[in-house]
This record gives sequence, structure tokens and C-alpha cells, in this order.
Amino acid sequence: MNKLVVRFITLGCCAITASAFAQQPPPMPVAYPAQGQNAAQQQADKSACMSWAQTNAPTQPVPAQQTGPAVGGGQRVAGAARGAAAGAVVGGVANDDAGHGAKVGATAGVVAGGMRARQQRREQNAAAAQVQSNNATNIGQAYSACMQGKGYTIH
Repeated sequence: MNKLVVRFITLGCCAITASAFAQQPPPMPVAYPAQGQNAAQQQADKSACMSWAQTNAPTQPVPAQQTGPAVGGGQRVAGAARGAAAGAVVGGVANDDAGHGAKVGATAGVVAGGMRARQQRREQNAAAAQVQSNNATNIGQAYSACMQGKGYTIH
């Protein structure tokens, strides 16, 4: 059982690390003056276009990302109950000790419930990161359109 727990912990750490690098917001486009705009005009245009883009680009509210340890909510309790029931049956059949089987099953159920809670949190955080990335893309596109309209080349 210890090897199984270590394997789950290792997989969980790998998944968390991978999800942290999965969603990076796209960089803002770079605008180059195409009509001889001076530095002061460039700064004014960039500021005006960024303000306009943030106000007018289609964006969605970003759900709060969860941090800290996953407590599991009801998943751990439910997992313990399912595990205890299954362990009692297996323990009763295998070695006439339903109590020991229930304890082992409950422990395994708590671990499984915690894994479900962490997976759910990862999925929620990935969804929040995707919304944030989509918002950044939409703002970047609106900014680009504004700057092109003011005579800049966008890269």
C-alpha cells in the first residue's frame, strides 16, 4: 500500500507542475509607428488604445483560482464511506474480519476522495486560466485594431 500512496503523490505533483505551465497568457502585440509618430504621440496612442481595449473587448469574469491544500470537502468523507463498505465486504469474505477490512477500505477511500478533490481543483484552476488567456487574447486583438486604426504596424 505504501508504494501505491507514493505513486499517487508523485503523479499528483507532476500534474500540478504541468498545469502551472500549461496556460500562459499571450504577450501583448507590439506596435511600431508607421506614420512618423513621435514618442509622446506613441505613448498617448498606446495608453488610449489599451484603455479602449480593456473597456470594449469581449471578456468574461475570471473565476478565482484555488490555492493551498485541498481539503476534499465531502469527497474524502464519501470516499471513506464507500471504502469502508467495500472493505467490510472484502474483509468479511477474505478473512472473516469485516472490521479490519472496513478500516483499510476507509483509509483507501479517504485517499481516493482527496485525489478526486485535487483533480476537481486542478480542473477548476485550468478553466480559470483558460478564461484569463481568452480575455488577454481578446484585449490584445482589440488593442491591435485600435493601434492599426491610428497608423501603427502590429507584430
